[in-house]
Amino acid sequence: MLAESLTLSAALFTIGVIGVLTRRNAIIVFMCVELMLNAVNLSFVALSRLYGATGQVFVIFVMTVAAAEAAVGLAIIISIFRHKKSVNLQDINILRG
Repeated sequence: MLAESLTLSAALFTIGVIGVLTRRNAIIVFMCVELMLNAVNLSFVALSRLYGATGQVFVIFVMTVAAAEAAVGLAIIISIFRHKKSVNLQDINILRG
């Protein structure tokens, strides 16, 4: 059971990394980062069966950070879309007005 959970977690994390490195849409990149955070949560929960409830406490902290990141990240993406009319990462250059 532990090996399957960690394998699934590694596969989800790999999909997230590939998505972050290859996609140009800010929303897709944002979703891939969330996928990576959920993969880490899955590995924490799987390992908590061996090492006690400490992994589940870490999951609560990671979920809290992910919720804050989602709120701030989506607000930034919406603000950039309103200003630039695009969420394509190649079209966005904040340093130039």
